[in-house]
Amino acid sequence: MFEVVTISFAFVFGLAVRQIGLPPLVGFLAAGFAINIFGPALGLPDYTSDALYHVAHLGVLMLLFTVGLKLKLEQIAQPQVVGGALLHFAISVAVFMPGLRLFMGIDWNTALLLAIALSFSSTVLAAKLLESKRELGAFHGRTAIGILIIQDIIALVVLAVWSGQSPNIWALLVFAAPFLRPMLHWLLDFAGNDELLVLLGMLLSLVIGGMGFEAMGLSSEIGALVMGVLLSTHPRAKELGTSLWSLKEVFLVGFFLQIGLTGLPDWGAIVFAVAVGIALALKGVLFFALLVAFKLRARSAFLSALSLTAYSEFGLIVAAGVLPEYLVPLAIAVSISFVISAPLNRFAHPLYERFANRLQVYERDTIHPDEQPKDMGDANVLIFGMGRTGSAAYRYLEEQGLRPLGLDADTYKARAHQQAGRNVFFADAEDSNFWRSCDLGRIRAAILAMDDIEAKLIAARSLRQCGFEGPIVAHALHEAHYDQIREAGADYTYLTMNQAGISLAEQTAKAMDRG
Repeated sequence: MFEVVTISFAFVFGLAVRQIGLPPLVGFLAAGFAINIFGPALGLPDYTSDALYHVAHLGVLMLLFTVGLKLKLEQIAQPQVVGGALLHFAISVAVFMPGLRLFMGIDWNTALLLAIALSFSSTVLAAKLLESKRELGAFHGRTAIGILIIQDIIALVVLAVWSGQSPNIWALLVFAAPFLRPMLHWLLDFAGNDELLVLLGMLLSLVIGGMGFEAMGLSSEIGALVMGVLLSTHPRAKELGTSLWSLKEVFLVGFFLQIGLTGLPDWGAIVFAVAVGIALALKGVLFFALLVAFKLRARSAFLSALSLTAYSEFGLIVAAGVLPEYLVPLAIAVSISFVISAPLNRFAHPLYERFANRLQVYERDTIHPDEQPKDMGDANVLIFGMGRTGSAAYRYLEEQGLRPLGLDADTYKARAHQQAGRNVFFADAEDSNFWRSCDLGRIRAAILAMDDIEAKLIAARSLRQCGFEGPIVAHALHEAHYDQIREAGADYTYLTMNQAGISLAEQTAKAMDRG
């Protein structure tokens, strides 16, 4: 009965909030609180189902595993990531701790732990929102995820120190994890493309990463992330992540429901949650200031900071371990931050465009790590998006004697193409600064090979607004996107699957003629 009601509430509330432009996860949170309120009238027990707890935990582990699949280790060892995370943590605790002690009348130890819990940002929400916008690989997405990883490690240290628990002797085996990489890569090659690939992902994220790290006295969440990172350099890492996508999404519903089911707040908890909800703006402003100080452009700093402007589910984990009496107030605070952060992130790019002139004055006058090209050199064809489709187009154009230039919002992907000798640079088609500064004088044609429909539309409109009159060619994954891309300014739009079918038929016809 309990599972039937939770699934029903989750669907109804998720569908309702989507109609007003909010992501379904906000509805899942609301569904949890609604079950708390109406549960007694429906004859439900006054405790959370063990099944839901396990489903929620599996969802978080699989999410972190798929995040790890998209990470590069060098991404974490960046000044803006390590420095930004540590400085933000130190400043946040220094500001929150005396304020909480003064207004709540609590002891210094409790104030310190609450300040630490509130200093973290939500890994689940940020990863979910960045993934939904296909921005996990973008510079600002990688920066945000790197900072979140540092924060998660800090949270684990806090739990170990205050809970009195510490890793056991077997934890030394974690240093042998890099030596597992060849075997894991072999397993991924050997698993094939069917259900064994899904089972391999679950084995690595839940069993080896989850239970394995727990057995060593370490965090199962970090274990799942580590397993993903070890596979991130494999050519099939993206395919593995895609195969787990639907299963992970279903399990994550349980995570957001569980937050809402934590308990009903009293007035004190509501006042606390509203107060820290108001203080949420300070978290985002501090992240922006620190990232700009580390030489990021205003746009990257703004988008990364907005992704990090939410309180963390790791704060709830800390509270559950060392401050159980503050679990419900923190759960309400996390929920409020999700409700605020989710819609803001949905409109992140338009928000930046609106305030760009005010934000850019804070940029440092120096070479930025996310610098974009202004000179297109002698290139005569632009290719936006250098994944499989864009790379194939690049090779074909080069064979035809043309001079293509590839642009991609993933700095690591652009660097890999450069190392392979291709003319590819980092650039974000959704960045208005790029369009204001780039010279399209020699460009005769443009190809839009990005996966994200919003990026395609912005690129097509921006090309036309810059006075570009050459042909714009794009592909569309869905028929609903076909007219949108054409209206944005593209001259030729091909439905990817239709075109693949036509090519197969042409090859078949040629083979029959030769026979």
